[in-house]
Amino acid sequence: MVALCENKKLNDYLAAWNLSTPRLLSQTMTSHIYTVIHGSEKVILKLLSSSEADERRGALALRYFDGHGAVRLLRYDDGAQLMEYATGDALVTLVEHGEDEKATRIIAQVIKQLHGVPQDAPNDGMVMLDRWFEALLEKAVEERQVGIESIYVRGASLAEQLLADQQEIRVLHGDIHHYNIRHSPRGWLAFDPKGVVGERTYDCANTLCNPVIPELVHNETRLLNNAAILAEALELELGRVLAFAYVYACLNASWWTQLSDREGAEDIVRWHLDVAKIIEPHIEML
Repeated sequence: MVALCENKKLNDYLAAWNLSTPRLLSQTMTSHIYTVIHGSEKVILKLLSSSEADERRGALALRYFDGHGAVRLLRYDDGAQLMEYATGDALVTLVEHGEDEKATRIIAQVIKQLHGVPQDAPNDGMVMLDRWFEALLEKAVEERQVGIESIYVRGASLAEQLLADQQEIRVLHGDIHHYNIRHSPRGWLAFDPKGVVGERTYDCANTLCNPVIPELVHNETRLLNNAAILAEALELELGRVLAFAYVYACLNASWWTQLSDREGAEDIVRWHLDVAKIIEPHIEML
């Protein structure tokens, strides 16, 4: 029954948007992703699950970025998105070939393009960064109520200070990492943004928790070096880059504690808490 509904939805969009030759590329928790032909061009058609808010905010962000450092959004509504297809390798391929620092410098250039978009357009429908951190703040309240002074409590305390004093507010990608950037004829392009608005430093955070290669991400020297690369390339304070990476790692762990029934959730929580523990000695409570 689900497959029939999905096929009908696909066929409806093929007809409505004059698309052809669908090929399933991947399936995620939030969408089915197809390559399709639009005119003479191969593009991406993403069919969204019925209650997927993050993906809908992502479309608003892609529209805002308008192709600067990100794939172009060609058409969208609440049920689907049609966008440019970055056909080249994912950025993680460089890391796998031993070019980790090069990949980090590319990420910095992509972020610079995203944040370089004029900030005078309305950002209605996106989520503010302080709301983005609600899961961590709620987790800290729970821990405090039972008398636990945990890393979630310390992370929430620092997050509250950062969020109360945000600098250089931008429309953010919100999920920049090595798997969400691919090469294209136009260069390296990001996709799957979250549609978040807040301090631009935050867009460095997820990168420092990726890619999923333990000997890299949980290597203190590598983490600090890549944080320094991002800070220098983007003209940011290194201390704030590390601080945002720390609170992001705590936030991601708190998200996944809420999804404990999902396969691999415990490993993801541990992964991010390990990152936070590496960073913690190198930051100052602001």
